[in-house]
Amino acid sequence: VQLQASGGGLVQAGDSLRLSCAASGRTSSSYIMGWFRQAPGKEREFAAAINWSGGDTYYADSVKGRFTISRDNAKNTVNLQMNSLVPEDTAVYYCAATPHWRTSGGDYCIPRRFYNNWSRYAYWGQGTQVTVSS
Repeated sequence: VQLQASGGGLVQAGDSLRLSCAASGRTSSSYIMGWFRQAPGKEREFAAAINWSGGDTYYADSVKGRFTISRDNAKNTVNLQMNSLVPEDTAVYYCAATPHWRTSGGDYCIPRRFYNNWSRYAYWGQGTQVTVSS
């Protein structure tokens, strides 16, 4: 699957942005989707994730209550609504996907406790820059 992130930009503290991630290719398969971010000189960090159906979401403490992840499987898109942005949110934001296999014998995917682990995601978008000025 190929991922294309968009929606980044330059905003002021307190503003909102909505990031989108469009999936193409093998979209008939199910995926857990995540948003990660990386600021200059810092390691990549987890922001939010959503399971294949959209029924379960998971957030980093730093964004909980301000960011909302959602998905539209009919359109093969995942969105990240970011409100009350602060300068510390400045980073390149990446969307990522990891397969959720649904078979007659059961479901196979990474455990929820690994949703925040970037190494568990096999597919990555190119990133979109978010800059929040104070």
